[in-house]
Amino acid sequence: MKKYIAFFSVGFVFGILLIISEVASWFRIFEMFQFKSFHMYGVIGSAVIVGIALVQLIKQKEIKTFNGKPIQVKDKDKGFTNYFVGGIIFGFGWALAGACPGPMYALLGTGYISIFILLLGAILGTFVYGVLKSKLPH
Repeated sequence: MKKYIAFFSVGFVFGILLIISEVASWFRIFEMFQFKSFHMYGVIGSAVIVGIALVQLIKQKEIKTFNGKPIQVKDKDKGFTNYFVGGIIFGFGWALAGACPGPMYALLGTGYISIFILLLGAILGTFVYGVLKSKLPH
C-alpha cells in the first residue's frame, strides 16, 4: 500500500507541474507547432536532458526498484523508419488534439470534460495497436 501512495503522490505532483508550467495548455501547444514560442521546446528539451541524466545515474549507481529488483534499461532498436513514422503519427495526433497523452489526465483533473473524447480515442488506438501489432513491420 505504501508504494501505491508514493506512485499516486508522484503522479499528483507531476499533474500539478504540467498545469502550472502550461505544458497542458492548448495555446502553448498551438504556439509550438507554429514555431512562435520557445516555451514548449524549452520544457521538452529540459525533460530530455533530465531524463538522460537520470538514466545514466540509474545505470551507474545500480539503483533498484521499490521491490529491490535491479532496474534494467535495454538498448533500443536503432531502426530509423519505425521512429520516424511513429513520431510523425504522434506529432499529427498531438497537433490535432492539442494534447499529449501525459497531460490528458491532468486536463481531466482540471475539469475539461471534452478530454474524455481524446481519452476514448487513446484507449481505442491502444486497443487497435494491440490487435494489429503482430501484423505490423518490425
